[in-house]
Amino acid sequence: MLILARKSGQKILIGDDIEISILEIRGRQVRLGIKAPKGLSVHREEVFRKILEENINAASSTADIEDSELPFRL
Repeated sequence: MLILARKSGQKILIGDDIEISILEIRGRQVRLGIKAPKGLSVHREEVFRKILEENINAASSTADIEDSELPFRL
C-alpha cells in the first residue's frame, strides 16, 4: 500500500486519466474530488460491497428461476 500525505488543494494522479483532489480537511474527515473516465465506475467501499452482494443474490435467484422453469431436471 502506498501512503501519501497531502494538503487541501493538492492532487494525486493515478495513471494518465484518474485525478484525486483533496478538496477539504475538517478534523478527521477528508473531502475528495475524483476525475475519472466516464466508463470507469467509482464507488465508496460500502456501496461497492452492497452492489456485489446484490449481484450475487440476483445471479443465484436467476439460476433458481431458470431451473424451476425447465420441464425436466438436468
